[in-house]
Amino acid sequence: MKKVLIPTKLESVAAETLKAKGYSVVQDAKTPLADLAKANPDTEVMIVRSEKVGPDVLDAFPMLKLVVRAGAGYDTIDTKYARKKNVDVMNTPGANANAVAEEVVAMMLAVSRHLVPGDVTTRKGEWEKNKLMGSELTGKTLGVLGMGYIGKLLVKRLEGFEMKVLAYDPVLSADLAEKLGVELSTVENIFEKSDYISLHMPQTPETKGMVNKRLLSLMKPGATLVNCARAGIVNEEDIRQIKKEKKIFFCNDVYPKDEAGPKPIADIADIMLPHLGASTVEANTTAAIRAAEQTIAYFEKGISTYVVNKGVPDGLNEKYQELAFMLAKIARSYLGRNVAPHQIETSFYGGLGKFSKWLLPPIVAGISSEFDIYQDASDAEAFLKGRGILFSDRDVDEGKNYGDSMTIDLYEGSGTLRKVSVRGTIAENNLMLSRINKFDKMYLDPVGNTLFVEYADKPGVLGAIASILGRKNINIIDVRAPQSSDGSRAIAVFKTNALVPDETVAEIASEVGADHAFAFIY
Repeated sequence: MKKVLIPTKLESVAAETLKAKGYSVVQDAKTPLADLAKANPDTEVMIVRSEKVGPDVLDAFPMLKLVVRAGAGYDTIDTKYARKKNVDVMNTPGANANAVAEEVVAMMLAVSRHLVPGDVTTRKGEWEKNKLMGSELTGKTLGVLGMGYIGKLLVKRLEGFEMKVLAYDPVLSADLAEKLGVELSTVENIFEKSDYISLHMPQTPETKGMVNKRLLSLMKPGATLVNCARAGIVNEEDIRQIKKEKKIFFCNDVYPKDEAGPKPIADIADIMLPHLGASTVEANTTAAIRAAEQTIAYFEKGISTYVVNKGVPDGLNEKYQELAFMLAKIARSYLGRNVAPHQIETSFYGGLGKFSKWLLPPIVAGISSEFDIYQDASDAEAFLKGRGILFSDRDVDEGKNYGDSMTIDLYEGSGTLRKVSVRGTIAENNLMLSRINKFDKMYLDPVGNTLFVEYADKPGVLGAIASILGRKNINIIDVRAPQSSDGSRAIAVFKTNALVPDETVAEIASEVGADHAFAFIY
């Protein structure tokens, strides 16, 4: 009989489902985890909500095999340390999506019709009707950043308001955007044109602080920003400054820490809630049922679909997963950060073919920071399908003698509208980029800061680029400049001591007439 510990407030249906299958269940949301660990050292499964599960917790349960997060986000769980302890970590993606989407709608309506100040002042016996003139959602423009489970449901829930929807999602295909009834847009255009902006993206190094003064200053006077994603995405001090300059509204449900106490945004938030996004009976019940069912399927059928920290199979050097991630990231950068790939094609040579399903997740993670590299092939395929991206793994010709290498092709549109193809391998245990499109034999270790500039081959280009970098006090560490197979084009690759800023990349591209130019860090 396996013991399951539920140290959180979770609908009883989880415990009931597990008990019906013969599991021993302890549910206790009041006792500290350290005390629960001493009382239940034989725990094999732990189901949590927002509790922190770090090395101290994982070490306290010597028989632990599985941690299930009853919800989508799992940043409160140390997945890497869990992997070291041979503990699998699962989540239940989508279980809370509708609850969060409905909360956003509620916030939009509340702030538009001044429901909170209207309630407060009327209870005081005041009659502030003339001061509380509101606005309607119908016919307005909604901007959605992130079209995952929640973003899609938000759009669906607001269909009755006949809003124009602008969407930004770096991997949402144009075909699927059309089916969803949204218009793909840039982040800048969304902030400039939208009456309501809702954030639905994970906090990553790329998204941390992305909603800053530059974007906020583009907002219309009277526009509303809703953050039910992660606190770190928004620069709160910049909101404070912009609110002084123009009247914008800010609704918030997320904080650096979920705990009581003063909140630094109290002076700038028009509506602030205690992280209630997933706090509905329905969402809690759905997450509880799924957590229990996934636990049962994991032990009784070996189904590990939602494990987010999978290791590598015997015989596969994990460096090749890192290579797949790196190549996909370079290909995505070449295609353009704001360009969603329509199709991905892969070729795995040598002994890598049998590990293709293990190499797909890092490829998907390379094109989207929203996807976790530790998830499995079925998760990756579901993610691509959810964004309308086609995927195919080609048969390979081993007669080319490429050894253990891989090729990743990204297509911007249907057919061959625009394509980038990259190939790489592992050499002396180092990641190696060997080809981009027709530029072969690059043999570049891309770790660090790298600048790529593609142009029609002509004299003086390398000197011009080096001159601009010098003026910007950016030191050049290494240079490669292979020609295309027909000799008409070249690609300059500079390894630098610092990441080349976007404005400098644009200056270089203009100076040398580049077709493609991008800075890459790995």
